[in-house]
Amino acid sequence: MLDIFTYPFMIKAFFVAFMIALCAPCIGLPIVLKRFSAIGDATSHSALGGIAFGLLIGINPIIGAVVFSIVAVLSVERLRKAFGTYHEIATVIVMSAGIGLTAVLSAFIKNGSANISSFMFGSIVAISDFELWLSLILCAVVLVMTFLLYKENFAITFDEEAAALSGIPVRLINFIVMLLTAILVSVASRIVGALMISSLLVIPVANAMLISKSYKQTLTLSIVFSEFITLAGLFVSFYMNLRPGGTIVLMGVVILVITAIIKPKK
Repeated sequence: MLDIFTYPFMIKAFFVAFMIALCAPCIGLPIVLKRFSAIGDATSHSALGGIAFGLLIGINPIIGAVVFSIVAVLSVERLRKAFGTYHEIATVIVMSAGIGLTAVLSAFIKNGSANISSFMFGSIVAISDFELWLSLILCAVVLVMTFLLYKENFAITFDEEAAALSGIPVRLINFIVMLLTAILVSVASRIVGALMISSLLVIPVANAMLISKSYKQTLTLSIVFSEFITLAGLFVSFYMNLRPGGTIVLMGVVILVITAIIKPKK
């Protein structure tokens, strides 16, 4: 059963997956509680445009994904203010732009569909040392920011106006969360897939919300669910020869359904 660890690329994949699964709920929880879950989809589709751009001009696709994702989250924030009450339109506009850009740019890439596919649905074998170190740095930054801004994020997620009145720099903290979301989506595109990472931001948090009784407990359980879903998904995908990204997401959905069925009634 443990012969999976005789392959160096799988050891690297598990290490990166562990770190991504640790980071995702830390960012996903404030996003979900602010009812802004769709930002993951908008960012992931924009990241694909950046990946296509990186492949086209010959740079590391992850760098292109990071740049395009950052532009995407900044655009969403700007459009949210422009549309006011109908702020959810902003994510759809940015997501549409990302899809269109990916479709156009991929047509100019030699064997473009195959290259883009590895980022859309994840490719364990393709994880490079650069992406490994990038994941490690990202994980460290996310954990430090989660610890330092724990009270501020707690206040903002439940009452943004009251948090601003109490002196909390709401706009700056929201910007930091959006920035980390953009980078996480870009880095995770190799292991989970750009189209799958938004699920990893939301599903573990949704699992935890069904059974937790506090913000702290929700964050802790989200991380537990995220790690289990991701690592179990990698095991299953390896031995059943399935795509890792899709397997991880389906594993999360199955666990969510089971949790919803057996959870104690409130």
